[in-house]
Amino acid sequence: MSETVIAAEPTIRLSIFVAVLAAMALREVAAPRRRHEIPRVIRWTNNLALVVIDTVILRLTFPILAVGLAIMAEDKGWGLFNNIEAPVWVAIVVSMLLLDLAIYLQHVMFHAVPGLWRLHRMHHADLEFDATTGLRFHPLEILISMGIKLVVVAALGPPAVAVLLFEVLLNATALFNHANIDLPRPVDRVLRLFVVTPDMHRVHHSIDPRETNSNYGFNLPWWDRLLGTYVAQPAKGHDGMQIGIEQFRTRRDLWLDRMLIQPARGPASGHALDPGNQTDRATNQNRGNPG
Repeated sequence: MSETVIAAEPTIRLSIFVAVLAAMALREVAAPRRRHEIPRVIRWTNNLALVVIDTVILRLTFPILAVGLAIMAEDKGWGLFNNIEAPVWVAIVVSMLLLDLAIYLQHVMFHAVPGLWRLHRMHHADLEFDATTGLRFHPLEILISMGIKLVVVAALGPPAVAVLLFEVLLNATALFNHANIDLPRPVDRVLRLFVVTPDMHRVHHSIDPRETNSNYGFNLPWWDRLLGTYVAQPAKGHDGMQIGIEQFRTRRDLWLDRMLIQPARGPASGHALDPGNQTDRATNQNRGNPG
């Protein structure tokens, strides 16, 4: 079973990634939520080039990734679920929930620690919001994120199938909730009870720091609601809100070379603990309804 999971992982992940990216791209053309001002060729070529760099660096840096570590943990008896008696389905469901919570907490940390925010703000510096924004992460952030994920997998000892399902879902939902697609409002209201929708996550990409530092979930929306970081709608509405951050506003900043050196440029302002931010959560959380 373990060997089958390992052998099938690259094919499964790549196939679903390409299928979801293509579906979101087609839907963005057919029913966009916001009008694009910047040619897709500029953003897409540079964002996708970054994915290639991230993947190569990740594979060269880590001899084993999350699914492989889950199999190793099972063989060596590491982690919680390899040391307690639990039905397989319980281990799978709980592992996926805890992995998702770990990703949420990691995301909060990357907004709260100035040094980590310097890396993560490259994701937010995209001047428009579409499926490729969900792929735009600095290589150093990717390495740190994988290191954190490996620690969580070693501690949990989740079934390898749970890790594979989680990785596939995380990649697919990241493409979905960054997509510039216009979901019917009633559909969005229901859907965001179970998964992070594009309208929900778009708030997180607002230029307003109070909105940037909210809606941290990538897959499940429950952690934001439970832990007080949920904002239903942007103050200026989805058509009126500005995407990005204050520091990097030119089209030249969208090019790969500029993205890679962004962490070294300018102050680390705009992070969640920046005293310059107005962080009245109660005001944010009371803005409008979820639809």
